[in-house]
Amino acid sequence: MNCNTFQRPVAPKFLTRFAVTTSLSGAFRARKTFVGASRLGATLALCGALLLCSCQQGPPQERAIGTAYAGPATLNLRKELSSRSSATTTVQHGEELEILETRRRFVRVRTSMGEQGWTDANLLLSTEQMDSLQRLAAYVAALPSEGAATVSEALNVHTEPARLSPSFFQIPENGSVELVGHSVSPRNAPPSAASKMAPLNPVAKKAKAKQTKSVPLIPAPHPVRPPTNWEQLSRPRLADLPGYTAPPPPPSAPTDDWSLIRTKDGKAGWVLSRMLFPAVPDDLAQYAEGHRITAYQILGDIEDGDKLKHDWIWTTVSPDNKRGEFDMIRVFVWSIKRHHYETAYVERNVTGYYPVQAVKVPGNPENGFSLVAQEKDGKLNKRTYAFVGRRVRVISREPFIPTEAPDAPKMSTVPQTPVPVKPSMWQKLNERVQMWRGKDQQ
Repeated sequence: MNCNTFQRPVAPKFLTRFAVTTSLSGAFRARKTFVGASRLGATLALCGALLLCSCQQGPPQERAIGTAYAGPATLNLRKELSSRSSATTTVQHGEELEILETRRRFVRVRTSMGEQGWTDANLLLSTEQMDSLQRLAAYVAALPSEGAATVSEALNVHTEPARLSPSFFQIPENGSVELVGHSVSPRNAPPSAASKMAPLNPVAKKAKAKQTKSVPLIPAPHPVRPPTNWEQLSRPRLADLPGYTAPPPPPSAPTDDWSLIRTKDGKAGWVLSRMLFPAVPDDLAQYAEGHRITAYQILGDIEDGDKLKHDWIWTTVSPDNKRGEFDMIRVFVWSIKRHHYETAYVERNVTGYYPVQAVKVPGNPENGFSLVAQEKDGKLNKRTYAFVGRRVRVISREPFIPTEAPDAPKMSTVPQTPVPVKPSMWQKLNERVQMWRGKDQQ
């Protein structure tokens, strides 16, 4: 053995085998631990997803085929189609509903809380109809007030001047509203919504081309001429017989007077005019003499001792008059000497229209007023009246062009197709789990 040569000590064979076996077992244990941890994490994640999906009770949510809005002030959704069926829930006017199924004029809808029920399609509004109600409210907001009125009991407010149109809110007892418009409509006239609900996805049917053979047309016969003495042959007529009296004309269909009102919170709608009571003093209302007051304005203030009185302009309409908003104009002034109201001006047989407004006349201490009236030539003029002392005179006439009102909200309920929304990952997983459950139960 050379002393300058270094030799590494050699370990015994059993020690070498032990070391190799130990290192291999450690690596295998480490790999097994890592793989087990990964599998455990994936298993826990899958269990959590399944647990989350299982928390949602019931079948997957049914997809909607359209959207609509509740029309009446309160709408009951029923469990079945029968009117005697119990109500599942109650929705308020304007609440958005999802349409799930249609059966003739009945629809099954779902609320935002997931509650379902059946209702009549004529009691629902589409998106366009809700926009029409909003346009009506915006139009009414810009109109001048024709005076305030109160109600003695709760009064339904309708979307149209028709009794069969839905009422979407109520005026509470002793509530106050502003008069802004007027309309006359037949009593039994259906609303403009009475049309049937249009199909959701109408499929156009292709007309089959019929093969027709060319057949020569038969020439039309010559017209038969009446005899030359046809006038003598047609006599005597029924009206020429002695003692004949013409039958009375058929009675006209009954009509209703409707008033367009505005509430303090900006709502607008139609109510029966006979249910409104103008907010005028009792000592002035006694002069109405059975006529309905359609508009009134305060023209000035007068102090009588410790009392504050006003000068008034009002317009009335007789029960049998169906032309215009009023047929008589009357101005009342307070007499300090006699302590009661006196008539300063009256004009009858007028075909008048809104607006009736108090206006400031230059150089006059008291307000004048203006209104729209139809002249003898049939044209509409805006008349302006002013006080000359304690008398009232017309000081100007100008042509009047009425503003067009927005279209009335039609109540035909055509479901609106919602915008498709891409389902999320959890919704897809929930559908798969529900499908697997259904297969297992089968």
